[in-house]
Amino acid sequence: MTYRPSRRTRRIAIGGAAVLVLAGLNGPAIWGFASEKYHEYKINQPEYKAANGHWNVVDVPKEYKINTIHAALLHTGKVLLVAGSGNNAANFKAKSFRTVLWDPEKNTFKNIPTPKDLFCAGHTQLPDGKLLVAGGTQRYEKLGGDVTRAGGLMIVHNEDPDKPKTFPAGTVFTGKATGKSFESKDNLLVPRAKKTQDPKTGKVTVTASTARVYVEALRKGPKYETGLTDNYTIKGLTGADARNFYGIANKLSFDKKDFQGIKDSYEFDPVSERYITVDPMNEARWYPTLTTLQNGKVLSVSGLDEIGQVVPGKNEIYDPKTKKWTYLPKERFFPTYPALFLTDQGKIFYTGSNAGYGPADQGRTPGIWDLKTNAFKPVPGISDPDALETSMSVLLPPAQDQRYMVLGGGGVGEDEKSTAKTRIVDLHAKDPRFKDGPDLYAKARYPSSVILPDDTVLTTNGSGDYRGRSDSNVLKAEIYDPKTNRKRSVADPLVGRNYHSGALLLPDGRVMTFGSDSLFSDKDNTKPGKFQQQIDLYTPPYLYNDSRPDLKDTGARPPTVRLGGKATFRTGHAATIRKARLVRPGSFTHVTNIEQRSIALDFTKTADSVTVTLPKDPSLVPPGWYMLNVVDDQGTPSKAVWLKVPEAAGP
Repeated sequence: MTYRPSRRTRRIAIGGAAVLVLAGLNGPAIWGFASEKYHEYKINQPEYKAANGHWNVVDVPKEYKINTIHAALLHTGKVLLVAGSGNNAANFKAKSFRTVLWDPEKNTFKNIPTPKDLFCAGHTQLPDGKLLVAGGTQRYEKLGGDVTRAGGLMIVHNEDPDKPKTFPAGTVFTGKATGKSFESKDNLLVPRAKKTQDPKTGKVTVTASTARVYVEALRKGPKYETGLTDNYTIKGLTGADARNFYGIANKLSFDKKDFQGIKDSYEFDPVSERYITVDPMNEARWYPTLTTLQNGKVLSVSGLDEIGQVVPGKNEIYDPKTKKWTYLPKERFFPTYPALFLTDQGKIFYTGSNAGYGPADQGRTPGIWDLKTNAFKPVPGISDPDALETSMSVLLPPAQDQRYMVLGGGGVGEDEKSTAKTRIVDLHAKDPRFKDGPDLYAKARYPSSVILPDDTVLTTNGSGDYRGRSDSNVLKAEIYDPKTNRKRSVADPLVGRNYHSGALLLPDGRVMTFGSDSLFSDKDNTKPGKFQQQIDLYTPPYLYNDSRPDLKDTGARPPTVRLGGKATFRTGHAATIRKARLVRPGSFTHVTNIEQRSIALDFTKTADSVTVTLPKDPSLVPPGWYMLNVVDDQGTPSKAVWLKVPEAAGP
């Protein structure tokens, strides 16, 4: 019997011959096209997704696309995307400040009026579910060649113990020695001088108060620069005021001017979906870290101040009940955006990770900080200690183990150095010391790590050089298992993400990634970069399993569960449940997400319910809203159920 190929078989054969002919004419192009198509085919196969997960692009309407710098998951299940001016000087000049609220479940968006430039602020979750946002941008940086007016720091003195005084922006200061005039760029309040009396002699001593303000020359040109310390009179003052109020400034020059921060603070209310003004911080801060403490108060640390200098160790506490800030009694210096974690002893662990500004030899040693005594105990052993800037830090799950991982990082400033090192420390060890974990997928600054509800950690993206320079974006992702100390590669991300990027766990178990702000868009560093406004969703392998446990609240409202308390939830999969995890919603910016933590819960089961018991330690479970997940015998987490943990009773 003679075999006669079908018409379909002949078409394939003819098509294959045509491909071979074309390949002979233009082999590399055809091969590249074919490889791309095969890759697309491969990553969409069920077997591949089950092993490696899958990435999708979020459909964001044009009017809601912003330069997302900050992202926080709210207890409504929505995500607050904050750009402020979005690292765009034109937006800053136009006072175009953006915030968008995204509902991942419905994929709907809403523009939120933004009161100030919250670009490079700090943020953290509050006990009542609001998001505290503090700091931001007062003024954009100017490189040396772009500075057209001499300027710098003016320290304004007040020797009157009975009278504070406010000087509006535009106040003119004239040097007694040089006769050169400068104007303030912001409003300034100078408090009254301090008056003390010796109880023995009755002698009264008056100590002048001071306040700082940035000033610029009234006119452009090098002849208005000063080269010495001078005493400045203040225009418009007469009599005693002219004697009591004066300015002192060192050299006012054309040096590079760094970003300058603001003191403004806001609470974002997820229910009314608006910013609420609260008392400002005592210090202006740009690039600060906010850490929620075991009593629900918030620690604010570091940042660039109103004249562009790193805040010199003046740290402060926000009380959500009074809406006010108070200084810590003693100072401690950190570089900007330091990774400061609340430990289960109520102390603060500084991993060494940070994101940008500060001297290379100050405040960069990892250690445990006691807020009560201001004592700082260094934790030794970290590898590549000169490459901790732009590294990622994570409290490994479960949080009870108090094991922390530092991933990747680079040299100080625009240094070319980067590292693939991961470093792990166990704070429960007798003498805590960092040890190396498995290397990352590549040398990487700005990697984003997210704790998953199955006790693993997803890490994705980053770049080998500063802000993706020389086309160094890393299109890799991996999942690390703290229990086995092993990692495995998973599906590659869709786009490069470096500076101003991040990632968050969503209530349904997926991960969203956002942002990226490359310095250049080509390998030769000749074309300016463009901000990556695309938002992607990663579906981890566990969501491609055959089963998924359900979890439902038994009441009409999300429950409130006190520390040490119990809560019962309905489930149709009680027999398969193996873990229960309480996950704090993330708040991510600049390689910093100290909010996220996953806490193991004790639990009991009936045929159709599971009852979880919360730990009693408020430093392990700081007050606020949490996602509760149960995980089955295949490692599949349920969709999260929200519950609220109130502040612990007593001191």
